Amino acid sequence: SRLCGLVGVATAWLTPNPLTVLALSLWTHSAWTMIGHHVSHGGYNRTDDSGRYSSRGFAQGSLWRRAVDWFDWMLPEAWKIEHNQLHHYRLGEDADPDLLERNAAVWEGSERYTMPFLSMLLWKWAYYAPNTYKELKVSEMRRKKQPLPHGFDPLAPLTVSDLLSGKGNGVFSFSEFLFRVIGPYFVARFVLLPLPFALLGGLPFYVNAVCNVILADILSNIHGFIVIVTNHAGNDLYRFDVGCKPKSPTFYLRAVTSSANFRTGGNVNDFLHGWLNYQIEHHCWPELSMLAYQ
Repeated sequence: SRLCGLVGVATAWLTPNPLTVLALSLWTHSAWTMIGHHVSHGGYNRTDDSGRYSSRGFAQGSLWRRAVDWFDWMLPEAWKIEHNQLHHYRLGEDADPDLLERNAAVWEGSERYTMPFLSMLLWKWAYYAPNTYKELKVSEMRRKKQPLPHGFDPLAPLTVSDLLSGKGNGVFSFSEFLFRVIGPYFVARFVLLPLPFALLGGLPFYVNAVCNVILADILSNIHGFIVIVTNHAGNDLYRFDVGCKPKSPTFYLRAVTSSANFRTGGNVNDFLHGWLNYQIEHHCWPELSMLAYQ
């Protein structure tokens, strides 16, 4: 992951090219799927004596920790609620915020073909970032025993377009989402990261770097969509009407029947999948490290 980041940043001043875009994209993708994802699950709590990669503080508590540990479109605290708790322990249920069958039910006609393609290009900032933050805010409101706004459906996905249309009113505003969640990452990645190249080569170097970063973000979105959505979707994956007890026989059965694996084994293959090709094992034992799955 760090090698990809080094190659991508070191060549970002060049005219947009496949090497730079691919390296920057893999840097972002692996930082999410391999580092942020598995660390937040506690995959290294018992193996990292330094505590640097402990789920209890990794990328949380301050903007500095987020920037140093795992900087992405999603807020790590929100990701832990939405993914680690709700998705993993409500897998395939209506309470699963990533229930693809339900989330895509509003697509009709040609949208069933155009929206998946459009989603691939921008889903991390347009869907994942606002939807994870929604789950964090709803969790906070429930903990404080505050009622949800009238007409607000906590199970419905909340996208950036929904926020702009006012569907998040009473839970959080678009300005709050902008300044707390996606704004810091946007400024750091698309403004500050390319800025040194303006000092080295003027405006042309800066424009090249910005273009490379934008293209890499799009490619990272596509890559993530392909390796994540596909192991959560399919006609043969089960959906459930009621919940079950965590770590029960039913829980493990559901992890198998509501997940899909892809070819596993080999460091290159697993790296390109972000180790998400072990999806069945991951839903059974989310607290394991990547090598434990392998």
